[in-house]
Amino acid sequence: MRAPVRDVHVSAAERSDRLVLADGRVLAWREWGPVDGAPVLLCTGAGMSSALGLDRAVLEQLGVRLLVVDRPGLGASSPDRRKTLFTVATDLGALADARGLADLRAIGFSQGAPFALALAAGGLVRAAAIVSGQDELAFPDVYPQLPGEVRVMVDAARNDLARFEADIAAIASAEWLGTMTLMMSGPADRAVYGQSPFAEFYRQSLAEGFVQGPGGYARDLALAFSPWPFAVEDIAVPVRLWFGRHDASPVHSPDHGLTLARRLRAAPHVIDPDCGSALLWTRSREIVAALLTDG
Repeated sequence: MRAPVRDVHVSAAERSDRLVLADGRVLAWREWGPVDGAPVLLCTGAGMSSALGLDRAVLEQLGVRLLVVDRPGLGASSPDRRKTLFTVATDLGALADARGLADLRAIGFSQGAPFALALAAGGLVRAAAIVSGQDELAFPDVYPQLPGEVRVMVDAARNDLARFEADIAAIASAEWLGTMTLMMSGPADRAVYGQSPFAEFYRQSLAEGFVQGPGGYARDLALAFSPWPFAVEDIAVPVRLWFGRHDASPVHSPDHGLTLARRLRAAPHVIDPDCGSALLWTRSREIVAALLTDG
């Protein structure tokens, strides 16, 4: 018998800010939790802006300052025609420097996982938690495990990245992505996505994520589906993996992070038997508390 779905508590951000980067682009973000708390950066999922955070009460109790950034081309952040996993990591590092965020930690949710891992690979964070994270789908040990339709997408990104990006941009929208997410979700996740106010904040995050058009999302998808520009095996900072057994998404990790765990250095790895991909919100306290002990 499946465990009952936990109530999810989310609320509007307490603060928002913008940073003008060295090249004139704007990087926008929102914050929750005490301003003097331990800084944690949340790398959001596909097409999402910074509108959806975590339980404010959990952040207050753990003394965490959560920053959720609009990646370039999403929300209120300027687009970057040269965007890569590493350029986004560099932008986030500039934010940390500008705001004096010492001992920064990162959470990578879903498509945010490769961006969080790029931060870890660059030594820009003290530790990282990967939650329902997308694996490196083009990696030889992962690729054969993928459903056929996902392998087709990985092949397209690997063979002609610009065309893949353009093809995705031609069909993508906030409504399309929201529908696709629900279609790829199991009952446990659909129950979370349907909760209020979570549902309203999630829809807001997608609407804002596409406010500049589909280009930001299409670029992120192309980067995530391509071979990553760093070796996961070389990441030296602690990384902890969290997956839900009922995560039905074909574009996360086909083995719930087992291959990714083998590639990382002694990464603690939790596969929750009762959760789906939304365990970032149903197990926020455990995930954030563990992250604070790492590194």
